[in-house]
Amino acid sequence: MTVRVHPSALLREYCGCAAELRLEAASVRAALVELERMEPRLHASVCDERGAVRRHVNLFVGTRHIRELGSLDAPLAPGDELSIIQAVSGG
Repeated sequence: MTVRVHPSALLREYCGCAAELRLEAASVRAALVELERMEPRLHASVCDERGAVRRHVNLFVGTRHIRELGSLDAPLAPGDELSIIQAVSGG
């Protein structure tokens, strides 16, 4: 099933400046695995060497944060949108 992945503007430099990527995945975890295959630089910015999502990165399926969905094994449906948003801080 095809899902759309939307990296935030800060992360687009790691995927050829694409605002949207389309990939086949049945869960958030599967989407991250496919993202690693397709766009390894983007994946390295999203996940650490163990495959865990970095603490300053937020994942949303539609408008729901991944924490609300329970885990990375949350299912994805055809047409779902996975947004990857990197937290920004500073002073």
